[in-house]
Amino acid sequence: MSDGWEQAAFKARVDDVLRRFVAEEAHEFARVDPLLAPVAGQLEAAVGEGKRLRAAFCYWGWRAAGQPDSDALVRAAASMELVHAAAVVHDDLIDDSPLRHGRPTAHVALRAAVAGRPGADATGRSLAMLVGDLLMALAGQLFAASGLPAAYLARARPLWAVMARELIAGECLEILRTGTGPDTAASLKVIRYKTAKYTVEQPLLIGGALAGAGARLREGYSAYGLPLGEAFQLRDDLLGLFGDPRRTGKANADDVRGNRPTALLAETWRLAGEADRTRLRDLLGRRGADARALDAVREVMRRLKAPDRVEAMVDARVEEALDALRAWGAPSHATRALTHLARSAADRLS
Repeated sequence: MSDGWEQAAFKARVDDVLRRFVAEEAHEFARVDPLLAPVAGQLEAAVGEGKRLRAAFCYWGWRAAGQPDSDALVRAAASMELVHAAAVVHDDLIDDSPLRHGRPTAHVALRAAVAGRPGADATGRSLAMLVGDLLMALAGQLFAASGLPAAYLARARPLWAVMARELIAGECLEILRTGTGPDTAASLKVIRYKTAKYTVEQPLLIGGALAGAGARLREGYSAYGLPLGEAFQLRDDLLGLFGDPRRTGKANADDVRGNRPTALLAETWRLAGEADRTRLRDLLGRRGADARALDAVREVMRRLKAPDRVEAMVDARVEEALDALRAWGAPSHATRALTHLARSAADRLS
């Protein structure tokens, strides 16, 4: 891509910032007491993998407002990935997910680290909760110490409270709606607050605020960011059940076993007749659901064409986002980059 930006090169810059910053923080944490070494290890593991899309959207919120490339901005943008890492640790803990990026999740790894002690499971879960809390605190620290002028940071800091409030509201909504009657509109609301806003819209708005973006541009960021963030999570829901675990790095039984309020399950329920609903009632929410039960759910979904419906929802939201992008009149290099990022977010295998 022209104008000095390549997604892979940008990812490498963000990876380097995160690796150095978190390694130093983990070292200082472990210096308190050698007993903390496994917890410090999970801090580093939490940022070891990632597409760095949230950092990229923050970066282009800055660049689309007319600002040049900046190492300080890359450090500020990298803080978005620590917010994500915190959310992932907490989400995996809430959902009791065993795998992330093909490796044990934080609470599973920490449980193994204290194996043989009384209450190892509760201890592992408690430690993971605190890892997530510390990652969120470190996100704010990295942002504040990015090297950007204090006046720039002051413009963006209020958006952090909004981002945290909406993210936690979405997580709470998912918990409260789990196991309740499937409803597509309710599922989309969960998606919007739990994922869409902090994945695309808020990073764009924070980058724009740092750059001094005007009201019209900020409105454009939301018009692009919200539908694209929803498309991102809808794709994630499809991959969660139909993706290859060797690519996704996650267990593909989680949504069925947890009977989570995904749009895919809600659309399946909406399309199902009474016989299929009876069957789904027997299969959803079973913690010990085996491969045959998962295949049975997939068979119902495919027959009712629920995955096709969700694919259409993804496509419609990507087009809505790209229409909004074209309406901005943003610099050509920003338009190209954000078009590319939209495709990367929605058309993926992991």
